[in-house]
Amino acid sequence: MARVFITGSADGLGRAAAQTLLDDGHDVVVHARNNERLTAVRDLVDCGAAVVVGDLSDLEQTRRIARDVNRLGRMAAVIHNAGVYTGPQVLPVNIVAPYLLTALIDRPQRLVYLSSGEHRRGRASLTNIDWSGRRTRSYPDSKLFVTTLAVAVARLWTDVLSNAVDPGWVPTRMGGPGAPDDLRLGHVTQEWLATSADPDARTSGGYWYHRRRMEPHPAVHDRRFQDQLIDELARYTATHLA
Repeated sequence: MARVFITGSADGLGRAAAQTLLDDGHDVVVHARNNERLTAVRDLVDCGAAVVVGDLSDLEQTRRIARDVNRLGRMAAVIHNAGVYTGPQVLPVNIVAPYLLTALIDRPQRLVYLSSGEHRRGRASLTNIDWSGRRTRSYPDSKLFVTTLAVAVARLWTDVLSNAVDPGWVPTRMGGPGAPDDLRLGHVTQEWLATSADPDARTSGGYWYHRRRMEPHPAVHDRRFQDQLIDELARYTATHLA
């Protein structure tokens, strides 16, 4: 059984993945944004999950999350699930935090990053980005960046299986009650990539939708863009990938 850390697991797809993995007998580490949100994961903790607390829009709290995860022992997989759709937290939560956690958490065997079909509308430009979010960029931009990060990590860390997942437009708090996709299919691919012995799940550098490998935005495979993105994030966070 695998030990899996899931960010943003107090509700939505992160919570659903945590519950399924717990039911399947895996060791799960869940994440809540603050102490007030701990009540939302109390039942998961009662079922055996460990929990870490911290706001992913804050660099120092994100560093603390990484330290707390490392104290629990090496993870077999990390699912970077947390995300926001609008406002100044889009870049800090959707791309800066996944980068920083990737750099600071003891290297797992597998990494899964939550993308979106909207990443194809993102702008492959890093000019004058304010990573703190004070000058906001769009949700599609953030998802293009995190998809690129997933593929870049697959290239740079050949001993790690790193993939991005489009969960579809599902009826979560972010997706809204009218979202047309299947909620179960929205989290099954993350669980599969994080834990399965299926040969397809043991590949790296993919962009997946409902357990099917798809072709992402062309910029995702541009090594120059990958390197620029990682350099910019390293500069902003003062933290380099090992």
